[in-house]
Amino acid sequence: MEESKPKLKLSIYWAAACGGCCVSVLDVHEKLFDVVAAADLVFWPIALDTKYEDVEKMPDNHIDVTLFNGAVRNGENEHMAKLLRKKSKILVAYGSCSHLGGIPGLANFSTKEDIFRRVYQESESVINPEKVQPLPEFKVNEGILSLPEFYNDVRSLGQVVDVDYCIPGCPPQTERLLEVFGVIVSGAELPPKGSVIGAETKTQCDECTRKKTEEKRIKKFYRPWEVTDDGVTCFMEQGVLCMGPATRSGCGYRCIMGNAPCRGCYGPPPGVTDPGAKMMSAIASIIDEKEPEDISKVLEDVVDPAGLFYRFSLPVSLIRRKLS
Repeated sequence: MEESKPKLKLSIYWAAACGGCCVSVLDVHEKLFDVVAAADLVFWPIALDTKYEDVEKMPDNHIDVTLFNGAVRNGENEHMAKLLRKKSKILVAYGSCSHLGGIPGLANFSTKEDIFRRVYQESESVINPEKVQPLPEFKVNEGILSLPEFYNDVRSLGQVVDVDYCIPGCPPQTERLLEVFGVIVSGAELPPKGSVIGAETKTQCDECTRKKTEEKRIKKFYRPWEVTDDGVTCFMEQGVLCMGPATRSGCGYRCIMGNAPCRGCYGPPPGVTDPGAKMMSAIASIIDEKEPEDISKVLEDVVDPAGLFYRFSLPVSLIRRKLS
């Protein structure tokens, strides 16, 4: 009788993120039975009553695969990143926030002091005349209450610990997760360490089936709600900014299929270190003006260019953050 193959030990952790990545894991639907047949979940705080101290007691490399979703925003996130790195054979940056810094990374356009002042003092819904703010430690009669230290900078997982693989997306497509999981379970040879997996090497534009002309010329940019999309023509040719030229394919260009421009969540294609710079280059090539003042007028239509071009990637970009 053939011996059954031992199950993999799988863990999932949620750091600074919205929770969509954890939902994408649940979105495997009936395929969950295949996952359960091949792997035991040993740590998943939203689903299992496993404590941090239980993970700390595990032998090093006890966990076969950890999907770490979320950026590193505070001391707790960093502690768990380092702990799970130590306890895991394969550590995967799962989703845009872990891979690139994601939406939480946009906070790097501000400072810790700016954020605390706005949230705890200036917000329209807050009454705080004494200007009380959270402290890492506070002494009470019963002892010391503690909170994770809130860092000035948001970082990607790879900026804190050594990462084996990255699966991009906000959230990653469930089909890609199942493909990657299948490869790991089968024991097939994995890509080189540090690879982006569950994605393609081309750009969204290379996959997109919307009609494009050889030479795009734009005299004005619009917000998506300012035009009536015809559902057929390239968004950029309609004057609507789409991150497709600077974004890796692999999601099935689902936003575009849903008649919405690409947001850039799959990150830059291979060879591109800064998607924002790549997108600015793409825009510069299609503006149909020659005089500097006319070009500047066209660019005024681009609302919040920093937030648009670096929506998911500010912490790993060339600019990294706003200078204090």
